[in-house]
Formats: sequence, structure tokens, C-alpha cells
Amino acid sequence: MTADPTLRTLRPDDAEACAALVRSAFSAQDVVTDPPSSALRETGDSLRAWIAAGGGVGIAAGDRLLALLLWAERDGGLYCGRLAVDPAARGRGFARALVAEAEREARRRSLPRLHVRVRLQLAGNLALFASLGFREIARDVHAGYPEPTLAVLEKRLDG
Repeated sequence: MTADPTLRTLRPDDAEACAALVRSAFSAQDVVTDPPSSALRETGDSLRAWIAAGGGVGIAAGDRLLALLLWAERDGGLYCGRLAVDPAARGRGFARALVAEAEREARRRSLPRLHVRVRLQLAGNLALFASLGFREIARDVHAGYPEPTLAVLEKRLDG
């Protein structure tokens, strides 16, 4: 019998599983991004540092990590980074549940907004965040690129 998926706070000892999940989820994107995603270079050490400094939440079934969202306080809000869902577990509402938990965390910290950066090439990701109440507030560019490559999105929590 398989355990039901449960939401839980990520711990530094989850870092290796987090790194494997991030690399798997980002490599399964149906669009090749230019420049390539830095998520593909995440390691246990890099994510251990992120978890220890900022935190995050995961969804696990037993010992198997199915989805995760890392966060950190930045620029007057809770920055959401490395939202990753196991390709075999997509379509089950895990991304929505993780973002809802980020919203609760931001409110616990008395932060007025969530924010995230999404590749302009990833229309599905942009649509997901729009469906979760995010709106585009700016565009940004990767170093060395002449045109914007990223949308900066936010979800206001202060009315």
C-alpha cells in the first residue's frame, strides 16, 4: 500500500532528494530554454544551503518526494523558487498546494507578497502562475541577452 501524499516542511537532510527532483522536473520541460536552466545544475549542497537559509515545503508519499517549492525572503516579499513536480505526479494539484503553503508562510512572516521569475518561453508555467493569482509586474533579461527572457510575477497578499 502506498502512503497518501502529505505536505511537510523541507529539512536540510532532504537536499539530495530535492536536487534529484528539481533536475528531473526541469529536464522534463517540453520547451528547451535559452539560456539553459540553472536548475539543471542544482546539487544537494546548493539546495541544502537554500533550505537552511530560506526554507521550503514538499509533498511526499512515504519516503518519496513528489513535489517541492523553495522560498526566501527577498525584495520585500517571499520569493518562490524551484517549484518542481515529479513528471509522473503532475496534474494532481501539487503546485497549487505548494503555492498556497507559500502564501501561508508569507502571511506568517507578515510579508505583503509572493514573487517569482518565470521564463517567457514557458507559456504553461506563466499560465499556471496566472491561475494562482500572480500578475506580471516586470520583465528581466539574462546577462548577455538583448531581449527579456523572464517575467517577474507577483501575488499581492495585502489586499
